[in-house]
Amino acid sequence: MRPIYLDNNATTRTDPSVVAAMLPFFSEQFGNASSVHVFGSDVAQGVREARRSVQRLIGAAFDHEIVFTSGGTESDNAAILSALAVQEGRDEIVTTSVEHPAVLSLVEDLDRRGIKSHLIPVDTHGRLDIEAFRRALGPRTAIASVMWANNETGTVFPVEFLAKMARSAGALFHTDAVQAVGRIPIDLKATEIDMLSLSSHKLHGPKGIGALYVRKGTKFKPLILGGPQERRRRAGTENVPGIVGLGKAAELAATQLEQERTGVATLRDRMEQGILQLGHCMVLGDVKSRLPNTSNIAFEHLEGEAIIHHLNRAGIAASLGSACASGSMEPSHVLRAMNVPTQALRGAIRFSLSRETTEDEIDRVLHVLPDILLKLRAWSPSWQERASDTSLTGELSS
Repeated sequence: MRPIYLDNNATTRTDPSVVAAMLPFFSEQFGNASSVHVFGSDVAQGVREARRSVQRLIGAAFDHEIVFTSGGTESDNAAILSALAVQEGRDEIVTTSVEHPAVLSLVEDLDRRGIKSHLIPVDTHGRLDIEAFRRALGPRTAIASVMWANNETGTVFPVEFLAKMARSAGALFHTDAVQAVGRIPIDLKATEIDMLSLSSHKLHGPKGIGALYVRKGTKFKPLILGGPQERRRRAGTENVPGIVGLGKAAELAATQLEQERTGVATLRDRMEQGILQLGHCMVLGDVKSRLPNTSNIAFEHLEGEAIIHHLNRAGIAASLGSACASGSMEPSHVLRAMNVPTQALRGAIRFSLSRETTEDEIDRVLHVLPDILLKLRAWSPSWQERASDTSLTGELSS
């Protein structure tokens, strides 16, 4: 039986048409994009077309606002460090307690170097405390960085509104949109967002390539110095096959965005409804404002690792949370920030679908999971000793 992949927030399968678009740039159109001869000009044209595809997907006003990078982590680091360098007299960061490690690890390092940070809390549904965000902004704020959508719960933050608040305080605004790009509509022209990070491998493109949107007129200091590539904003010979692959993935994402929004959400909701009928579980996050593909479900008095293990044996891939934090024995920092009840914290599983997910695959999950839960509950001392409380009702959070 073909394995079922429901871990698309970790990475996605590279679309075959993306691979086909990349192949000529390995052995046929192999020149350096900076070269002036025909081998270089042909390659440079491929880079230009990819840049325009990314521009269209995120609604940027100009194609030169797109800076190609190695991925989301580099883009996040480049945005935050640039803001600290160019915002004279401003040496503070405002971000959230539920950001990706690409942001939080950098903030922790900067804290040790004397750069003050303000971590804005979230409520039990993962919603940002807007008033705390407003209070944290001040005359020393260099940048506010808030993810567009959370990678573990799918909760979508009101980044357009937050960007206006940051702009009013004289701060730059950056959003890690790695999980949002290609899954929900984005029109940067209609926002005051200064910088945005995206990653190819989260939208059926290749790994090792991403982009940073830098709004025209925004002062920017490059993270990597060297040659004149990317208008001197990111030095180094371009990863042309990767850039072309990202461009093709962006083109496909733009044409299939409605399927991503509605078709995938329908499958996710069907899966959730079936799982919730099993009892003693709950959906985590803001179910009224979240990505269409993401479902984080906590199973009471069970260990998520055990559930993942048995799902894997049944040929179903899901995850505990961020793939970038896998291997850690600590509960998710996102769920801890949401004050998820102790009896559910270690039993949280993230299912993340894609436009390739089928109805039959969801049916398979709903067929296999009851037996897994029955077996694990029989083995779990915590389950056996539980009180007859109804702290987890099985109903969707609101």
